[in-house]
Amino acid sequence: MSLEVHIDWQGQSHLVGRLHAADRSTSASFEYASKWLQRDDAFAIDPTSLPLQRGAHHGGTLFGAIQDCGPDRWGRVLIERAVRKKVLTQKPYRDMDYVLAMDDMTRIGALRFRLDGGSPFLATTTGKLPPLVRLSALLRATDAIHGETETVQDLRFLLGAGSPLGGARPKSAVSLADGQLALAKFPKPDDTRDMAAGEILALTLAEQAGIRVAAHRLVPVGKHGAAVITRFDRVGNHRIPFISAATLLGLPHGDSGAYTMLADGIRRFGNNVPGDLRELWRRLVFSLLASNFDDHLRNHGFLMHAPGRWTLSPAYDINPVPEMERVSMSKTAITENQEEPTMAGALAAAPRFGLKVLEAKQILQEVLKSVGGWRETGRQLRLKAATLDTYVSAFDHELMGEAKSLIAGK
Repeated sequence: MSLEVHIDWQGQSHLVGRLHAADRSTSASFEYASKWLQRDDAFAIDPTSLPLQRGAHHGGTLFGAIQDCGPDRWGRVLIERAVRKKVLTQKPYRDMDYVLAMDDMTRIGALRFRLDGGSPFLATTTGKLPPLVRLSALLRATDAIHGETETVQDLRFLLGAGSPLGGARPKSAVSLADGQLALAKFPKPDDTRDMAAGEILALTLAEQAGIRVAAHRLVPVGKHGAAVITRFDRVGNHRIPFISAATLLGLPHGDSGAYTMLADGIRRFGNNVPGDLRELWRRLVFSLLASNFDDHLRNHGFLMHAPGRWTLSPAYDINPVPEMERVSMSKTAITENQEEPTMAGALAAAPRFGLKVLEAKQILQEVLKSVGGWRETGRQLRLKAATLDTYVSAFDHELMGEAKSLIAGK
């Protein structure tokens, strides 16, 4: 397979290079186009794995920036079901096959793909997205996928809605009333708590703690609720280049990495280094205090607003996890040699984020105040008391006490 790779940049689409993916293999190669290399504002689409230079780049797996465009567990399940029922004809042998099963309009970031200069950008659908009022229909279709009772119509509906997006939970792209692109995350029939309410609560608390977060709201869908997150990689019809933290660091997807490694990556490739380092440490302590165990390097992202310089994206996918559900879950480590995350460990690492101890304690106090008021914030969001009760152990735990002691200097 050989494809042109384009990027939308400053309102225009530009050919940046050509990707070759071996048949029935994980290996791939990429070469920047001469015309792109000659531009004064040329930049690498993947700063670590695809540096801006002439000649072919070879990889044993698909390059991170391109893999970021593809689906995760939910999307892969949907694509494989669609192939089984012949809704899609291309069987996914390679990671690139999954990327191309995504719809061009909803694919995250600014990369686009086509066979050659005379062909359209590859897309599985017409790109017409369902409006927010169709959430009930989308929920019924995702429930059918989960119960393995889906019809061809369900699959076509979800694929047409740009549904194969990242993450494990059922979701779909939707169009908001003002035309903005958004992501709707749905409950699963076997959920034991209201996951959408938990995510919206966590994002609201993070915003109150001074963290930049994606625009979010909880939308009722029958007896349930969907978390609707506005896409931050779009400004009107313009696409903004996006990469995950794993790609910034050149780590294999699935590698847990460490916050201090990410701080080093910001120093190397960042556009607003001091600001992003402080923001990253604020996110680190919030993640600890809010029991965000859905904390891995694909859940940290970067946007490019200046050629070749990357800025932390708004925070997303923050999910408080009650104690009983953490057995098989892991968090991004604070440092490269950390064993168990503690608030003392986070404070000791603060200099790696350009912070003095007093500055770090001030940030910690602001975050602690926000997380400590979780129940009142939940009531302001009109979440049911029973829903909030399921999250008690996510917000009332030993690290909260440790944070208070550190701030008091004990």
